[in-house]
Amino acid sequence: MGTTLWSRFPFWLLAPGFWLPLCLCVPALAQSPEELFQTRCAQCHNSGNAVGAPLPDTLRQMSWQAILTALETGKMTGIGDTLSPAQREAISKFLGTAASQPTLPSSKCSAVPQRGKDGADWNGWADAANTRFQPARSAGLTRVTTPKLKLKWAFGFSGVTSAFGTPTIFDGRVFVGAADGTVYSLDARTGCVYWTYAAVAGVRISPVLGNGSVYFGDLRGNVYALDAATGKQIWRTRADEHPLAVITGSPKLDSGRLYVPVSGRDESIAATNPAYECCTFRGSVVALDAATGTRVWKAYTVLDVPKATGQNKVGAKTWGPSGVAVWSSPTLDLQAKVIYAGTGVNYSNPPTETSDAIVAFDMDSGRLLWSRQFTNSDSYNFACVGQDKTNCPKDPFIDADLGNSGILRSLGGGKRILVASDKSGMVYGLDPDREGAILWKQKIASGGLNGGFMWGGASDDQGIAYLGISDFTAGKPEVGGGLVALQLATGKKLWTTPAPKPTCLGIAGCSAAQPAPVTVIPGVAFLGSWDGHIRAYETKTGTIIWDFDTVQDFQSVNGLKAHGGSINSMAPTVAGGMLYITSGYSGTAMPGNVLLAFSVDGK
Repeated sequence: MGTTLWSRFPFWLLAPGFWLPLCLCVPALAQSPEELFQTRCAQCHNSGNAVGAPLPDTLRQMSWQAILTALETGKMTGIGDTLSPAQREAISKFLGTAASQPTLPSSKCSAVPQRGKDGADWNGWADAANTRFQPARSAGLTRVTTPKLKLKWAFGFSGVTSAFGTPTIFDGRVFVGAADGTVYSLDARTGCVYWTYAAVAGVRISPVLGNGSVYFGDLRGNVYALDAATGKQIWRTRADEHPLAVITGSPKLDSGRLYVPVSGRDESIAATNPAYECCTFRGSVVALDAATGTRVWKAYTVLDVPKATGQNKVGAKTWGPSGVAVWSSPTLDLQAKVIYAGTGVNYSNPPTETSDAIVAFDMDSGRLLWSRQFTNSDSYNFACVGQDKTNCPKDPFIDADLGNSGILRSLGGGKRILVASDKSGMVYGLDPDREGAILWKQKIASGGLNGGFMWGGASDDQGIAYLGISDFTAGKPEVGGGLVALQLATGKKLWTTPAPKPTCLGIAGCSAAQPAPVTVIPGVAFLGSWDGHIRAYETKTGTIIWDFDTVQDFQSVNGLKAHGGSINSMAPTVAGGMLYITSGYSGTAMPGNVLLAFSVDGK
């Protein structure tokens, strides 16, 4: 099925940092590359488009070599084969720029790495319970010192328009992935380069380290283990055999097993082509032996194997059930030996009972223990907001994914709670020991296609959860955003800080929305924004005590031209007295290609 389905993937090119529609790749006699783009593609690549297609200015920041590679050997090979070599090169050169900038030799680290302070790490997406809380000793920052943060160094990612990897800080090093598939090991204090590794596709997750290895997944569904000291590959395997599977959530590592969430974003995109046989991908969590990469178990979020259900109006076969992707890093309940995962929508009909849900699997066997669904009959794919809605399974659609797997916390007295949120703007307090029974629920945000809560919040040791609000509204850059604090035990709203008026008004892709994940240390919560700002909030009142605008040019330590943009799915990382954040998110947001490191007074 893999080869056949791969050849049927004709509609979107996912080259590093952007999507490019089929219209670029259809040969047309007597049409120049510019005319071909204008007549077949410009209708998608405009401000306010609902499919996330990047704006023309963003496309022009890509290297033409990256576009050509995608047409010749990447995901667009099937379409590229219908073009002559001259046509492929002409289209690539019309859209792209010159070759990517080389990294300066002087950016290589000249000395052996120095060990970081004991405990001053941020390993992977978050702790096992997904609290995204960094204790004072490891953070090295306080309510008093945070307002003194200044830029210490900037690192530019070559040839990309998104910097969506979240950095891991471990033993004095930064481990971070880039949209072109490069994984970097940098010095945490200076940003110099120890080693790089070229993965097959973009790496948007936060690597996790253990037993001398660094683990991560890419946007082709591959999982890797490298030697953390040298970057040498130890093993590589596929998390899922479906050709359109991707990994957007960070793996979790515990007791010699790597737990990998699997998403099918690319099939949702492929469904915009009415000739595509939609849909056959099923979300899952995969447990791998960390030493060898051998699969221990695989737990699907759609229990039934997709079957042919008929055909659409253009005669393409339809399949279902499908979808229910796991977008984010799973939550590990080490006490009960249970793994929780937030799920997305169904891509086709029939709908399932596990979409838009928190699902619980046994950590040892992968057996499904329970599922708590919040929005039923939610079927959606990108065809629902495309020009041709043939493969849209439900119109009007809902699209109330869970882009996070929940925060697990103790309430004392033997009671615990799992706090999850979704794109409808709802926040739920669940009892993990009673099959996810709802303890409380709150409608906090307006919700919508890019609304509500997307990538998850954080919780400190004071019984409070902090969540960033998206509520992105196309064409209305001042709408959306905000940070809310809720009491864990009851869901009571303690305070809300609205998003400041964006300073990027007038720039394409600007918005006040704040879909990014939250990070919290004692007394301070950190949250990025679609408008490119990274802000620090005092946790008692929500007062903004520090604000830095990343939408600017930076002199990078590796000599590359670097610029900041929107902060969307990437999270701030705090460790050893420093704050790290990547900036730049193409699509309908503001592109960028930089990793920023801040310290007190820049020292």
